[in-house]
Amino acid sequence: MTDLNETGDGTGWQSDKFIANLAKRKRSENRFRRLGLCAILLALTLLAILLFSIFSKGYSAFIQTYVTLDITFSESVLDKDGHRDPAKLRSANYSKLVQNALREKFPDVKERQNLRTLFGLVSKESTSTLREMVMNDPGLVGKTVPVELLASDDVDMVNKGYIERDLPEIDRRVKNNELDWLDVLESEGAIAFHFNSAFFTNGDSREPEKAGIAGAMVGSFYTLLIVIAISFPIGVMSAIYLEEFAPRNKFNDLIEVNINNLAAVPSIVFGLLGLAIFLNIAHLPRSAPVVGGLTLALMTLPTIIIAARAALRAVPDSIRQAALGLGASNQQAAFHHVLPLAMPGILTGTIIGLSQALGETAPLLMIGMVAFIADIPGGAFDPATVMPVQIFLWADSPERAFVEKTSGAIMVLLGFLILMNALAIFLRKKFERRW
Repeated sequence: MTDLNETGDGTGWQSDKFIANLAKRKRSENRFRRLGLCAILLALTLLAILLFSIFSKGYSAFIQTYVTLDITFSESVLDKDGHRDPAKLRSANYSKLVQNALREKFPDVKERQNLRTLFGLVSKESTSTLREMVMNDPGLVGKTVPVELLASDDVDMVNKGYIERDLPEIDRRVKNNELDWLDVLESEGAIAFHFNSAFFTNGDSREPEKAGIAGAMVGSFYTLLIVIAISFPIGVMSAIYLEEFAPRNKFNDLIEVNINNLAAVPSIVFGLLGLAIFLNIAHLPRSAPVVGGLTLALMTLPTIIIAARAALRAVPDSIRQAALGLGASNQQAAFHHVLPLAMPGILTGTIIGLSQALGETAPLLMIGMVAFIADIPGGAFDPATVMPVQIFLWADSPERAFVEKTSGAIMVLLGFLILMNALAIFLRKKFERRW
């Protein structure tokens, strides 16, 4: 046996050349390790910058400015006859009540242009608030009570610091007289911040202070409901057939290749497919969750099939052989023994596919779900939008207040995605089997 320590060509394991090569390999390995750590740190830094940018701009969307005014529910404005007819009370001029309250608060304001600016301190939503108060309690007519009313988006932006007071007046949306009025209201304690519950209960609106994500959330719910109702059973059944029953031939190999290729197709191609089939041929309603769900189900199917096949393949053959040895049929072995053991992995892949569908925008733009929808949908066939499309619409709006709405909606969407991925991890950890 040759002793490497005694070789004459200087290549023994104690030779200078061997030691130098070993040191060189170790230095190369350390450099690779440091590069890997630097790459991870860079990725985490960029992720932190992204999240900080979103959260720093979006947290203020969850609070809203309110202005307290002494509202006189004048009988001459609301109910001249004194009959308290609900129809007349509902159609009364409630904006006049707000204007009268602001006139009383600032009696020195006389010019028409200044009055119009003064009335703009309060959102147009205030009329709905007053109407609801009177309809719930007609006894308010003739009384004067302090009411907290939603401030306009410009007032809200000033109070949140997004409009700088130090800028020249010509460079500000809010002029000096408006700032003076706000200072008076603030000195009297008439301006306050409250949790913006309307952000989660209102639909979309042209007025930033009134806009909410309830319509988009409901639309996303109906869309995902359609996606899971179609893609999960079809995807799992396809995976079981291909993995457990399909013969190995060229036709099935072609199907497998096409499934793998479809998983890499750009999502907008599925949008074109949905436009051609579900709208132009099937004539389903445009901008409806049912069309969006069908389109996203086509996009999600390859992901679910691939994940389900991997989960089925991970089940040991001994399980199948034991079932068959005890007299079970191939179908019984697949559905009674293999499928339950593979279900945690299948559910994990399904949730990941649904998370992908929840964040998609391009396919839905192609089928018309980019329309402005103010009402909250009542079903899968009603016009609706979804969270990513709502974010897209708000990001394209010129008003400064929609910037925080966009970031706030992104935070909500990220929260849903994190919850869905956390559920996938929980299911995998709880039900996984180690062989």
